[in-house]
Amino acid sequence: MAATPARGRADYDHLIKLLLIGDSGVGKSCLLLRFSDDTFTTSFITTIGIDFKIRNIELDGKRIKLQIWDTAGQERFRTITTAYYRGAMGILLVYDVTDESSFNNIRNWIRNIEQHASDNVNKILVGNKADMDESKRAVPTSRGQMLADEYGIKFFETSAKTNYNVEQVFFSIARDIKQRLVESETKAEPQTIKISKPDATTAASTAAAKSSCCGS
Repeated sequence: MAATPARGRADYDHLIKLLLIGDSGVGKSCLLLRFSDDTFTTSFITTIGIDFKIRNIELDGKRIKLQIWDTAGQERFRTITTAYYRGAMGILLVYDVTDESSFNNIRNWIRNIEQHASDNVNKILVGNKADMDESKRAVPTSRGQMLADEYGIKFFETSAKTNYNVEQVFFSIARDIKQRLVESETKAEPQTIKISKPDATTAASTAAAKSSCCGS
C-alpha cells in the first residue's frame, strides 16, 4: 500500500484566511459573491452567523488559497463572529458610501479587531456601493482616505454590482499577507553556525598543555 503523503496541501503554496466585517447591509456578502463566483444579486438576504467561500488565485508565481469568511453585521451575532477574529490573517472593513452611520461605525469595528484579532493582522478599508448616484453619496472619497491614513491602512472604493475594484481589493490584501508570511518564514529559518577545526599546531599545543597538567 502506498504511503500517505505527509503534506496534504500540494494544491497551494499559502493558505490565507480573510474576514469581512462591517455593519449589516453594507454589501459584504455581495462583495464575497462577486469575487468568489462573479455573481451579483439585488435581493438582500441577511447573513446568519458566518458564511465562507474559497477561491484559488496566483500571486507572483505562488498559488494562494483564499478562505474568505463573511460575518453577520447585526449586534446579536457579534458574539459568534468574535471567535473568528483570532484565526484571521487579513480583515476587510466594509462600509456603505451612501450610509454615513456605517462609516462612523468603522472605528467600533477597529476596536473589535484590536480586542480579538492577532496583533499583526492585515487590515484594509473598503467603501462599497461606489456605483450609486453622487446625489445619494453620504461619505466622500476623501473622508474614507483620511480614515485609512489615520490607521495606516490601504483604502479602496468598490462596487459589487459593477465589479469595480473588487478583484483589486482582495488581491491587494492577499499580496500584503503573502509578503508578511514570506518574511516571517525567512526570519524563522535556523541559522547555520560554522565550527572551524583547530589547526595542527593549536591541537598539538593543547595536547601538550593537558599532558603537563596531568603529570604535575
